This record gives sequence, structure tokens and C-alpha cells, in this order.
Amino acid sequence: MFVISRMRFWRSKRGIAVLLLAGLAPALAPAADITVHQLVERLYRADPAKPVDMSHLNLRNLDMSGLDFKGAKLIGSDLFGADLSRADLSRADLSAARLDRVVIIGVRFDDANLAGVSLLRPSAFSTLAAPQSEAASFVRADLSGSRIFGRFNRANLSGANLAGATLAPFGRTGFIEHIWRTELMGANLSRATLAGADLTQTLLAFANLRGANLSGAVLRKADLSRADLTGADLTGADLSEADLDGTILVDVRGLDTVQGLASAHNVQTIVR
Repeated sequence: MFVISRMRFWRSKRGIAVLLLAGLAPALAPAADITVHQLVERLYRADPAKPVDMSHLNLRNLDMSGLDFKGAKLIGSDLFGADLSRADLSRADLSAARLDRVVIIGVRFDDANLAGVSLLRPSAFSTLAAPQSEAASFVRADLSGSRIFGRFNRANLSGANLAGATLAPFGRTGFIEHIWRTELMGANLSRATLAGADLTQTLLAFANLRGANLSGAVLRKADLSRADLTGADLTGADLSEADLDGTILVDVRGLDTVQGLASAHNVQTIVR
């Protein structure tokens, strides 16, 4: 009796087809709608006054590192697993796009429209050290209503709009509490809008939150150690069980309306 090895069976087209029909094999990811070469050609010929429209395309796993997107439209596009290292996506429209598992080392999203995006578990650094030179830039980007989860230490989000965004490790992001959390250690969030954002358990130690709008934000169990919130708006924010070790709360607005302050940790070290 002739027996085909499991490996040879999986490698054969007939074997894969049989398993797919039997429901025993995972569905194969469809190929990207365009090649990297075609993408480069479109961007090369692009007129800055009329950005390239690549909305709703499948761009999964493409190597787009170092490309200047010239403000391209990528509305609702699927960029899962794509390499965007050192790419310039400034002023691009990525609203409602899927950016899960993308590589964002040194990428620029300045002034980009990222409203409603899914940005889960990106590869943000080449090492655990998280060097400043590799941190992503989201200056004045619109991230309202987005789902964000991963390591964004030292990222520049100054003036960014994260109103209603979810950075929590569970709930709408789908990640499990106590195992992972979003990291924004040392990030620049000065003058950022975080009104109504869910920042549960987020690591914000040493972050610059000067002048940030955190009204109604959920900061339960968040780590705000040594974070600078000078002039920030905390009206109606929830700081239940947050770590406030050395947190700077000088000239903060709405401090008398903050919820859960009594249960916060290291309150006695707050700088006011």
C-alpha cells in the first residue's frame, strides 16, 4: 500500500484542495491585489495635488518599507502584516484601514487620517530597547475611534486626536487582561485629545501629557508614574487603582471631578 507522507501531502495542490473541502485545513490568505512593483509605479507617477487612490485594496504582507505615499488614499484597505518601516504616510487617508501586525519602525503618520483604524500588535522596534530613532510619529494624526494595542514607547503623538479610542488590553481590542497592555512609556502626548478614550492598564510612565485633553478618559490601573500632566484636563476621568507615583498634576483642570482617586496608588507622591 502506497502511503503519502504528511508533509508531501500538504505540499501537493491536490492534498490542500482535499483538506480545504473537508474543512481540515486553514483557508489560504488571498494574494495582494497589486504587486509592490505596481504600487511603486503608482506612487512614482502620483501628483501631490491628486493623491493615488488605493482604497479598499488587499495589501497584506507587502514590503512597502521606505516608500513615500504622497498622501495616498488607503481608506478601508487591509495592510495586515505589511512592512511599513521608514515609510512616509504623512497626510495619507487610512481611515477604517486594518493595520494589525504591521511593521512601523520609524514610520511617519503625521497629519494622517487614521480614524477608526485597527492597529493591533504592530512591530514597532527591532530590539527590546525601543530606541528613540525607531519610534513612530503620529503628530496631529486623527486616531479617533481607533483600536490600538502594542508597544508605542517614545512615539510622538503630540497634537494627535485619540478621542474615543480603545487602548485597553481587553474588551473591544480583544486582548486578555493582565497578560498584555499597551505601552506608551516616554511617549509625547502633549496637547493630544484623549477625551473618552479607554486607557485601562496603559503604561504611560514618563509620558508627556502636558495640555492633553483627558476628559472622561478611563485610566483604570494605568501606570502614570512620573508622567507630566501639567495643564491637562482630567474632568470626569477615571483614575481607579492608577499608579500616580511622582505624577505631575500642576494646574490640572477638573481634578475635583476625577473618579477613583481614593483608590489610586502612591497618591502621596503626586506633584501639584
